Amino acid sequence: MQFINTILFAATALASMATANTVHFVNQDSTARTIVFTEQSDMAQIESISLEGSGTGNATFPTGWIGNWYSVSEGAQDVPGMLGEVRFDGFGGATFFDVSAIVNPDDHSGVKMIFPKNSDKPVSGCQTFPCANAYNVWDDVATLATDDKELICLVGNLSNERKRGTIARMPREFVTS
Repeated sequence: MQFINTILFAATALASMATANTVHFVNQDSTARTIVFTEQSDMAQIESISLEGSGTGNATFPTGWIGNWYSVSEGAQDVPGMLGEVRFDGFGGATFFDVSAIVNPDDHSGVKMIFPKNSDKPVSGCQTFPCANAYNVWDDVATLATDDKELICLVGNLSNERKRGTIARMPREFVTS
């Protein structure tokens, strides 16, 4: 009986990890960055994560988490810039997300794009701002939705040459659009 309980516990743990709310961060250039999270009131605080130059990192979020994040380049002041915004487990269980230029549209090296890990669409943000694919003014209709519980967030400046994603199961190329 103990063996069966152990197997059931392990299966439940693996199933919950497979559907965890996660953002995979991809740093597109050689500048080290810190990703700073800001939660909506009454939400769990998420600790900042560090990304090495051209590195990747992951953040996992509790069920129903609502908030945003921004990127701080190594040596720069901690000032919010382009925001990645998300609501996990929203209406119908969907994940809602967008890239927002509302706070600091002059940030040209922080958050660039967000999209579902397992799909090419929808995409919020772009490599060069301003663009129509981001939340640019307070009344924009720019929030996107996906059933995916995992998102990719690109930060930093893409070089002139194309890059391939380094996270498992990311076959598409990131292009300058």
